[in-house]
Amino acid sequence: MPLHATSGVVGAGALAYATLALAALRLLLSYKSALYALRRLWRCADEWAQAYQYHEVPRFACDGAENPLFRKAAAYVAVLPSLEDSDAASVLSSASRTNGGLSLQLGPGHTARDSFLGARLAWTNADGGGRERLVLRVRRHDRTRVLRPYLQHVESVADEMEQRRRELRLFANTGVDGATGAPRWASAPFTHPATLDAVAMDPDLKARVRADLENFLKGRAYYHRLGRVWRRSYLLYGPPGTGKSTFAAAMARFLGYDVYDIDLSRAGSDDLSALLRHTTPRSLILVEDLDRYLQAGGDGEARVLSFMDGVASCCGEERVMVFTMRGGKEAVDAAVVRPGRLDVHIQFTLCDFEAFKTLASNYLGLKDHKLYPQVEEGFHAGARLSPAELGEIMLANRGSPSRALRNVITKLQHVSGGAPPRNPAHKRNTSWSVTGQQWEEQSARASADSTEADETAAGAPAGGGVFGKDAPMREFKKLYGLIKIKSRREGAGVVPLEGEAHGPPTPGNHDRERLVS
Repeated sequence: MPLHATSGVVGAGALAYATLALAALRLLLSYKSALYALRRLWRCADEWAQAYQYHEVPRFACDGAENPLFRKAAAYVAVLPSLEDSDAASVLSSASRTNGGLSLQLGPGHTARDSFLGARLAWTNADGGGRERLVLRVRRHDRTRVLRPYLQHVESVADEMEQRRRELRLFANTGVDGATGAPRWASAPFTHPATLDAVAMDPDLKARVRADLENFLKGRAYYHRLGRVWRRSYLLYGPPGTGKSTFAAAMARFLGYDVYDIDLSRAGSDDLSALLRHTTPRSLILVEDLDRYLQAGGDGEARVLSFMDGVASCCGEERVMVFTMRGGKEAVDAAVVRPGRLDVHIQFTLCDFEAFKTLASNYLGLKDHKLYPQVEEGFHAGARLSPAELGEIMLANRGSPSRALRNVITKLQHVSGGAPPRNPAHKRNTSWSVTGQQWEEQSARASADSTEADETAAGAPAGGGVFGKDAPMREFKKLYGLIKIKSRREGAGVVPLEGEAHGPPTPGNHDRERLVS
């Protein structure tokens, strides 16, 4: 067959395949379009067959006052997932940073659908004729069952969204008004960027704290059913620089609560419960260095106990109280930390290697590094640094992660000071306890960690030589010498090990024989 005839056949075959592929693509697209049209037709038929009731939510009442329900309903409809599938929606720039700073609003004359308790509902923007209004459509046989609960649900979701979007404030008591005796407060925007995700903490403990806070937020009815004040209290204790204040700020940011930073020494001689009466709901009340105030003497402890759980403290509902201490719980009277006064106890300790890796990831963006083994050696040698110290080192050297890690190694060497490795009480840099509850799984985990720490300490060499600057070179020379000796022994058969030439093997020679074999 001539060459040009063969080329013509190939070209015709390729054209035929392309035509078939195009036809299949058009058929597929037509199938999807037909399916969408069928769904629309079924929806229209279903809506025509049903009896509906319509409820208008105007923006302004008859007297010209703004209707709060309209604002809340508009905010609720703006976050409905069905709004993205609506035939028309308005795209607006939003002050919120979520969704790229953009928000959607329902277009005039168009509908967004929702479901609640098994009932199907729809919102329509009936803006026209100079009247702004939203129309809620609900099936007639569902109206008595879902209408009122649904509107309450809309208001609750809108209130929560508004609460989380509002600007948080930080309040600090500056003294007492001489004329009225009421506390004086100074306030400023609360812009602390701390989040629970960025806090260097054991992941299991962080998950427990997050779940505890979420349960508190949803617990109004539960607390009231038990006859208890809707309030939760936390004790954060540990050495300075371990992140207690940062963690309290992260809690406030997670809850969306204002912060009242109370200095008990400025509260005056009156009852401290007056401070609670002048705080607002949905607030986190922070009292730092509680042990320092209690150890000052006088009637401080009695005033603090009244402040924590006296009858007047019932005025402080929907509040989270956070107390910090620089020392251990044994430094204060047991009555201060009993159940009912301090519900959750969280201990903050100096950083171990796991906490260091979390900080390195946050500050330097590191997941792993060639210097990590030397850093880990330093922590295993018993050295400990506070998160504040590590954070300052990494912040000052954020342009060079290697330089930051070398500075951390130097700091660990300085802290260890050539002392023998210590057996730390636990590996994690934080611990949790909830008064009145037993955490069997935590005890088992702590026991396993303690056993592992004991085995690690027992296997570590005495002295600080392992963490010295020349330790890697010394170990390398020793290993090279052992390999050379073994090679000679296998080749000539006349070069004995040191233990064989000079009597019974010493512990060091025994180790060498074990390494060689």
